[in-house]
Amino acid sequence: MLKDEDRIFKNLYNDSGADFISAKKRGDWSNTKELCDKGKEWIINEIKLSELRGRGGAGFPTGLKWSFAPKQVGSRPHYLVINADESEPGTCKDRDILRFEPHKLIEGCLIASYAVNAHVCYVYIRGEYYNEGQKLQKAIDEAYENKVIGKNASGTGWDFDIYIHYGAGAYICGEETALLESLEGKKGQPRLKPPFPALIGLYGCPTIINNVETIAVVPTILRRGGKWFAGIGKPKNTGTKIFCISGNVNNPCNVEEEMGISLKELIETHAGGVIGGWDNLQAVIPGGSSMPLLPKKTCDTITMDFDSLMAEKSGLGTAGIVVINKDQDIIKCMARIARFYKHESCGQCTPCREGSGWMWRMLERMAKGEASRDEVDMLMDVTKQIEGHTICAFGEGSSWPVQGLLRHFKTEIEERIKFEPVVKKSKDIPYLVDQHLLEKENA
Repeated sequence: MLKDEDRIFKNLYNDSGADFISAKKRGDWSNTKELCDKGKEWIINEIKLSELRGRGGAGFPTGLKWSFAPKQVGSRPHYLVINADESEPGTCKDRDILRFEPHKLIEGCLIASYAVNAHVCYVYIRGEYYNEGQKLQKAIDEAYENKVIGKNASGTGWDFDIYIHYGAGAYICGEETALLESLEGKKGQPRLKPPFPALIGLYGCPTIINNVETIAVVPTILRRGGKWFAGIGKPKNTGTKIFCISGNVNNPCNVEEEMGISLKELIETHAGGVIGGWDNLQAVIPGGSSMPLLPKKTCDTITMDFDSLMAEKSGLGTAGIVVINKDQDIIKCMARIARFYKHESCGQCTPCREGSGWMWRMLERMAKGEASRDEVDMLMDVTKQIEGHTICAFGEGSSWPVQGLLRHFKTEIEERIKFEPVVKKSKDIPYLVDQHLLEKENA
């Protein structure tokens, strides 16, 4: 369990106000100049020492990402872009940071921008977070008034400006290169990598893209030291993390806890336990809807960190924990998630554009018990044809939940299937995409 003195987000529940004066009382904007005076290399090395990994889902080491930015500024300016397009179902942490801890984010933006030689930062906010964006804008205005950003920000000698850009609610714009395309005024579709944004990003210039939570923890890490942050949690899975607990729990909440905490302890202590008791638990999605679910037997012992969940063929992702008890139809739940991904596919890659629709339709039939037994294995085959065959990770995000269902609840699907197709597949004839049309009378 995390000690109170080690909490970074001290106003996560809006107990003491989000304004500049309240933020200063909590320790924000203190010694900012002194931190920057220690130099860019010191900042990056301290973040590397902390072993901070990105809090947006991918879990990439933050210090390493910053080190990819060119050390010298050439003819092209450098940019920092904050990914506040929090569209992952089950995740609501960045929203609370924007609402209640905006100055932590703004100070983190200044320090990070200084470290990567960027004078301008763009915050790309999910379209539905309009009110949160307004609160951030108010905090930015306060920061300009108090001269902690702008010309000679915080007395560092560094000029720094920050701008807000609202998205239009597209899930795909949470992918960093699709975000850049949207920010440039184009259709939100992912770019091919390489080149990576650190070399060629926004407007063809070197760009570092970080999640809201990742940047918001930076000032505290630098004040207290990278070793302090690395001492919390587990090796290579260090520090604190905001967990979003929702679904069939008595007290849905956001809570800051240490990495590596037991999933059971997290749910029982902070979320008031599973509705109907722990024995009524069916499965848990541990990291937002794009991560494979885990059955109860795994949930009994699993710890919440990147590596432990990866070992169980799942992932921490955004730490959006969705609890599903035995009162829910697990197949219908996954069909609903598949429908979401089918809707949000940008359509650029054929495997994803076509496959996401196929997964949804097959799961809907399985939920109703109208699929054939052959289709269970066929569905897994469809997920494998999507996974690893798309430009961005959306393909994996749409197929992993389905794989998790088939991995742990295949028996439940097969028990529900009582249907045999009117036209049975001949072994001598290859299965056609449109074979279902043959089953109709006047096809």
